[in-house]
Amino acid sequence: MTQPLRLGTRGSPLALWQANHVAGLLRRVAGDLAIDLVTIETTGDQVRDRPLSQLGGDGVFTKEIQRALQEHRADVAVHSLKDLPTVPVEGLMLAAVPPRGPSGDAFVSRRHACFDALPAGATVASGSLRRRAQLLHRRPDLRLVDIRGNVETRLRKLAEQDLDAIILAQAGLERLNLAAWITEILDPQWMLPAVGQGALGLECRTDDRRSRQVLAQLDHPPTSRAVRAERALLAGLGGGCAVPIGAQTRLDGDTLTLRGLVLSPDGVRRVVDDIAGPSVEAEALGQRLAEQLLAKGAKALLSEPRA
Repeated sequence: MTQPLRLGTRGSPLALWQANHVAGLLRRVAGDLAIDLVTIETTGDQVRDRPLSQLGGDGVFTKEIQRALQEHRADVAVHSLKDLPTVPVEGLMLAAVPPRGPSGDAFVSRRHACFDALPAGATVASGSLRRRAQLLHRRPDLRLVDIRGNVETRLRKLAEQDLDAIILAQAGLERLNLAAWITEILDPQWMLPAVGQGALGLECRTDDRRSRQVLAQLDHPPTSRAVRAERALLAGLGGGCAVPIGAQTRLDGDTLTLRGLVLSPDGVRRVVDDIAGPSVEAEALGQRLAEQLLAKGAKALLSEPRA
């Protein structure tokens, strides 16, 4: 009897939606394959009273799931790709990236019709240094507070903490059928998404031939090229998910255009640049854009201390 394919996932409602979504995709390409979900608690799930930037760097939502792969307790890890560090883990590989969901950042408010309607000194919550830095760059008068917890918890805190607004990922709200909460999708011209935002990353062991063959059928080349360009940019900058870095990719036929952004944590200084080229050279384009940004002053911004 064929052993079930075990999908390692976090236990939040959004993570379980993502894992079940991947299970559905797998059943379409391998209908006779049994699939089990293996729920794993990560450091980011365990420690909820501190900002993510204080939890010891990247991988707070991924390391324990990767360990389950290494220890053969799971066969496939289902990650929110924006949480997955770019530093390779020995024995593991990013085997597939399914079609991307929306990559935007959503402004959620029950008081104000849009971001530009926020009054001076309004209180806005976000758990992301990237979002906070971009908010401050556009509106230095805002009072920003940290917020943790799953999507539903953050929406509840909107009222409980008397917040003017919170900023959440568009994809998460839509995947949980909570799109009615979205007041506005922020303009990506000034609020660039996180690297890999809206995309899922499916990781497995490099020596697991069965998982690699099945996952290869789920890989979406346009999405894969886009996120590989973004991740190469992030790796070239030496940053991670706890650094104010944004990226946006556009595919037009065989041409890939990548925009990258680095900010100081307080949002005062901002370095931005673009690059375009053949999409088959996605990773090289990301590396070249990182070099351009570093040459324009991003290195100094990346070395600044973060709260």
